[in-house]
Amino acid sequence: MKIGLYFGSFNPIHIGHLIIASHIADFTSVKQVWFVVSPQNPLKSSASLLNEHQRLFLVNKAIENDYRFRACDVEFKMPKPSYTIDTLTYLHEQYPEHEFLIIIGSDSYQNIRQWKNYEKLISQYQFIIYERPGFAIENKLNSSIDVVKAPMLDISATQIRENIKTGKSICYLVPAVVIDEIEKGKYYK
Repeated sequence: MKIGLYFGSFNPIHIGHLIIASHIADFTSVKQVWFVVSPQNPLKSSASLLNEHQRLFLVNKAIENDYRFRACDVEFKMPKPSYTIDTLTYLHEQYPEHEFLIIIGSDSYQNIRQWKNYEKLISQYQFIIYERPGFAIENKLNSSIDVVKAPMLDISATQIRENIKTGKSICYLVPAVVIDEIEKGKYYK
């Protein structure tokens, strides 16, 4: 089965993430999207990160009724920070029957040369790239890419966290079930 790996902090997961994943599941060869919750992105600060188990819990709540999606904690068991190439190597060993594709925004794809062993990634794996405004997709690396025009919303987890801290609504930015869990857990206050 073709599985799209959607890596991210998901701090917290929001409607924008879910729209992209849904579009990819519906309009590409991917049969399932796995949300790979990253404990620590090597290219980002971890200062404002909610605990990875809490973020995984929120992802599970957001996708619990959609058979096309799965939350994945594979990077919790790996050395930190986690690197995509190491995760893919592990998943390939654990699930040799599956073909894994990398879901990535065009902004992140522009930085692919900063990734550990990026040459191996682009030679061995297909990328599904969703276009982000202001980040043109140029395949200068001659990698296997599938460009999708998923509906884009100008939503960021940073803004959602700021809304929570300042007492503003996050209604319609994250699924209602995620709002409930954020309020119960007093996350991001």
